[in-house]
Parts: sequence; C-alpha cells; structure tokens
Amino acid sequence: MRYIPITCEQREAMLRAVGVSDVSSLFSDVPDEVMFDGELAIPSPMGEMELASHLRELADSNSPTGRLVSFAGAGCYDHYIPSIVDHVIRKPEFFTAYTPYQPEVSQGTLQAIYEFQSMICELTGMEVANASMYDGATALVEAAFMAARVTKRSKIVVSEAVHPEWIETLDTYAAAGTVEVVRVQFESGVTRTEGLAGLREAVKDAAAVLIASPNYFGSLEDLNLIGELTHEAGGLLVVATNPMLLGVMEPPAGAGADIVVGEGQPLGNSMSLGGPAFGFFACRQKNIRQMPGRLVGRTVDVDGNDAFVLTFSTREQHIRRERATSNICSNQALCALSAAVYMSAVGRHGLADTARACVSKAHYLRERLIATGRFTSPWDVPFGYEFALSYQGDVAEMQRRMLDRGYLAGVDLSKAMTPLDSGVLLAVTERRTRAEMDSFVREVESL
Repeated sequence: MRYIPITCEQREAMLRAVGVSDVSSLFSDVPDEVMFDGELAIPSPMGEMELASHLRELADSNSPTGRLVSFAGAGCYDHYIPSIVDHVIRKPEFFTAYTPYQPEVSQGTLQAIYEFQSMICELTGMEVANASMYDGATALVEAAFMAARVTKRSKIVVSEAVHPEWIETLDTYAAAGTVEVVRVQFESGVTRTEGLAGLREAVKDAAAVLIASPNYFGSLEDLNLIGELTHEAGGLLVVATNPMLLGVMEPPAGAGADIVVGEGQPLGNSMSLGGPAFGFFACRQKNIRQMPGRLVGRTVDVDGNDAFVLTFSTREQHIRRERATSNICSNQALCALSAAVYMSAVGRHGLADTARACVSKAHYLRERLIATGRFTSPWDVPFGYEFALSYQGDVAEMQRRMLDRGYLAGVDLSKAMTPLDSGVLLAVTERRTRAEMDSFVREVESL
C-alpha cells in the first residue's frame, strides 16, 4: 500500500478532536532541553528529475556483484537466479511477506508455502518443515530452544565451527538465562572429536548439540559420530546445513539429525547486501507441536476440493504467552516463495548438477591458489564449495587491491574464532567460469 499523506484540513480536524491548537502542543510534556530547536541538517527539496539523478549517482557509488567476480560466501552466495523466480514473486497476488491469515482469499500463497515445506522435507529428509524463519541464525536459535522444551533441559552445546554470527545470536538469546550455552572447540577445520571422553562429557545432560555441516569454514563434519554421542546423552542433534549441497549430500536425517535448519539464500534469493533471505526449519513429526513459526497444511473443503490453511501458528497472539513456541510475527514468506519457485524450476537433477558444478569448481580453484605459493592449506578435510586458506601476506590489503581489479577475494577470517594466521574464506558458485578463476589466480599471484 502506498503512503498517502493527510491534507491540511484533515490535520486541523484531528487537532480539534484531541483539543489542541497545533502539533507542537502534543509534545508539551517533553523538557525543553531535549527538544531540537532549529533546522535539520538535511538537503533542501528536489524536483523529481533532480532527485532521480541524485539517486542514480548514489547507486553508482556502489560496486554490485553484477560488476564484480565474487568469491565471497560465509552464508551469502552469488548463485544464478533463473528469471522465472523474479517473474513469479512479483505477481500482485504473491508480492507480500505478510502472513496469509484468511485462507479463503490466500489459497495461492498458502499452496506455495505448502509446496515449499514439502520440498524442504525432501531436501533434509525430515518429516515436517515450517513456513520459514527470519534467517539461518534465528532458525538455529529457535531449534536450540525447541530442544530445551522437548528434553526439559537447559544446556545447549554448540560447535565453535558454526558461523560466528549465528553463535553471537545464540548468546544474545541465552543472555536472558533460559538456557546455558557451552562451546566445543574445533581443530583442523572441524569440531573437535579427538578424545571422545572429553566430547562425551561436554554433551552430557545437553538438550541439544548444534553442529553445522558444511561448517563456517566449508568443511564437512562427522555427523554420525556426533549424533551417536548426542543421542547417547539423551539430547537432540541440530544440524545447520547449506541447502544447495543437499542436492548431492546425504540428507542430515540419515545421520540422525532431529532438527535441520539453515540459511535459504542459495535457493533463488539474491545477495541483496546480505538480506533479506529466509531460514528453513525441519524436524521429526513427533516434535511438531514444539516447532516454532507456522505450518501450512492441506485439507478439503465442503465440496471435496483441496484447501490450504495455517494448521499450526503457535505464537503469543494466538495462545497463552507462556505456551507460545515463538514470538515470530511475520515471516520471510516472499523469500521462501522465491526458493519454492527456484527448486521447482531447476528440479531435482538441476539442483544436483548445480551443486556438483560448485563443488568441482571450488576444488579446482583451491588447488590453483595453493600452487601459486601465496596460499597454504591449514587442514585437509572434505569440503563443499567453500574453503579456508592461509594467505602469505596481509589479507585486508590483498582484498582491497583485488577489489580495485574487480574481484571480491573471499572473506577475511581475522574476526572469526579461528587460530588461522592471515586466513581467508573463499566460495565458488556455478557462476564462476574457468576463465574467471584462472584470471583471479594470475591477479593474486601478481600482487
């Protein structure tokens, strides 16, 4: 809905109705010393053509990935998005992220979400999926709190190989004191499992163990071993994963995952300066009533035709606050719809082909970079299409100089919880050509 300002006559009518003469009277209780008296330091009004030109100048100061060769990742990837995705989500009947409360007028959106849930279940191997979350970080945190409700425990064990920003989000929620967060260190690119006695002690009495595979460094974890130890201790295994790689990897359910979450941006969502995207969330059927968010179900109407409705929506507006499983109010429905369109367009085989292309290209680039002598491998473990290397020099300076040459040279790992010296995280998607990768290697080598 477009913003329509009120008229002067309407403003005067409202002021008369509340019994004041002007708008400033509404702020009479605010002390003078905190009131701003003067003119704001903002530009003067512009005409439409002048404003459009000014906005173009501001936009041109950015360097969008469309004009760069991106090897950045860390949760946000430069995947190709088929044109059909944008075409469908811009249809007026879909173009909203708001909750479809009224099923009788929201059948299209509800059916699209239902199909999205079904495809997430197929990808993850789980039995039920919700209608999406805000992002991967909040999906992981909600999984931790769900596990605490299911197990009646408060200890949450998280691997330090999980995305550091996701762990920071978990710590923010945990600051309220509802759960206790215990971290498990990583070494050689994966969660530390050497000395199983120590890991077994760490997961003792845990509500959940939070693990990412691929993890923040792109490495694949031993989910079977960690799952066995978790279930042996009576906890739930929460696995965060990259949905693109699920086109070729065994679903986390096969390794005993109880809850599977992740960031859905790789599925048909643009990078968009880091957001918005959406989080996906799937779990076992037996725990469905503790699942956060909302769930669309399929039934039949009085005429026997398929009908779609919000089957579960256990938030505080709908039930008693203390029984709410999540206070999420609007979800990223439009972003989830993008994923549904993307998965429908590329299909099972297309998703697998895309994932294979990403993986093979990543391994090619890694070998080429190491061969230059400017990079070394800090560990040798299986990875998907993202990998960490140590750079023989100043990473920030290398990235700045490569940006001037038209390349996003990965993500600096200096702020991550890693012992890597001059570490850089690089991702390679299906969009990167061999020519681009070879040129990138030559440019880095010439610095």
